Amino acid sequence: MSASRKPILTLNSGSSSLKFGVFANSGDDEELLLSGSAQGIGRDDGTLQIQAADGTTLVHREAILESQTEALQTIAASLQEYLHEAPIAVGHRIVHGGPHLREHQRITPQVLQTLDAAVHFAPLHIPSALQLVRQAQEIFSNATHIACFDTAFHRTMPPVAAQLPLPSDYFEEGVMRYGFHGLSYESIVHRLGSGLPERTVMAHLGNGGSVTAVFRGKSIDTSMGLTPTGGIVMGTRTGDLDPGVLLYLIRKETLGADALEALVNRSSGLAGYSNGESDMRALLQRRATGDAPATLAVDAFCLSVRKTIGAYAALMGGIDLLVFTGGIGEHSGDVRTRICDGLEFLGLTPDRITVVPAQEELQIARHCRTILQ
Repeated sequence: MSASRKPILTLNSGSSSLKFGVFANSGDDEELLLSGSAQGIGRDDGTLQIQAADGTTLVHREAILESQTEALQTIAASLQEYLHEAPIAVGHRIVHGGPHLREHQRITPQVLQTLDAAVHFAPLHIPSALQLVRQAQEIFSNATHIACFDTAFHRTMPPVAAQLPLPSDYFEEGVMRYGFHGLSYESIVHRLGSGLPERTVMAHLGNGGSVTAVFRGKSIDTSMGLTPTGGIVMGTRTGDLDPGVLLYLIRKETLGADALEALVNRSSGLAGYSNGESDMRALLQRRATGDAPATLAVDAFCLSVRKTIGAYAALMGGIDLLVFTGGIGEHSGDVRTRICDGLEFLGLTPDRITVVPAQEELQIARHCRTILQ
C-alpha cells in the first residue's frame, strides 16, 4: 500500500468517551475503514464498540474502563485483529491549545511543552489530552502524531470578536475569545463546498454546544469564549453568566476556584434548571408530562440558541442558511422547531434550514493526510 493510501487513526476524546476512526485515502477523499467508541469510561455501564465501514458490528463489549488510556489500550488491541496494517499517522482532537497553538500540526516535544504550559487555559481538557497523546505515542510508536485543534477554525475572527472587554494586557497574555467545535464546523464547510452561501449560521448542539457565524466560509464570531464554558446554555455548563454572580459566590458562599469550576461546568445548565437532568431526550419526555423544571430547562436552552442566531443575523445582515449539527442538533426535530419558532422574520423558510452530521474524525483524517504530504 502506498504512503498516500496507508491508514490514519483518529482519536476524538470526550469527558467520558473515546471515539475513533480509521481512514484510507480513496483519491478524492478519506474513506472510512473502521470506527468505534468507548462510552461510559469510569462507569460500570461502559461499552466498547467497533464497526466496519458498512456498519457491521465487529466488537461489542460490556466492560468497565477506568480511564481513557485504558480505553485506548483496549481499542489498540482490538485494532490489531481487524486492521491489517499499522497506521501511518494518529490524529488527535485537542480541544484547546492556548494562544500559541492555533494551527493543526505535527506533535513534537516543543508542541507538548507548549501544551503543558497552556494547562491553565483549559484545566479540564488539556491534562487528559496530554496523557492520551503520550499513551498513543507509546502504543503507536512508528506513527506520526498530529494535533488538530478545535480552536483553529476560529483564528479568522476579527479583533472585535476575539478581544474581550478587558485591559489589553490580558489580551496580549492570551485571554481572548477562542471558540470551539472548530473541527465540526470545518467538516460542514468542506461538506457543503460550493453550496455554502455567504452568510451561514452553524449550531453544534450536544451536551456541549456553540453557535458560529460563518461569513464566506470563515468564522467571524462564535458563542464560546476563553473556554468551552461560555455561550449558550449547555447540558451541565452555564453558558454566558454575569461575572457578578461569581463574585457573589466567592464573597457570600466563600467558594474557591475549584468549587466554582465544578459549579459552572458540571452541575449547571440544563442540569441546574431541572434538578440534575442534563439529557435532552429525558427532559423532552418530562416536559411532555408537564414537568415544570424540565420545561424551563428546554425552553431556556432553545431561547439561548435562538437569541444567538438572531445576534449573528444582525452581525451579517441576514442569514442565507442555518445549519444544525451535533447530537441534539442532528437528532431532535422538536428542539430544532422550538429554536426556529419566532425566526420567520429572518426569512428562514425550511429550504434554508438544514441538518449536517458532524464528521470530526473524518476532518481530522483530512488534515493529517495534508500534513503528511
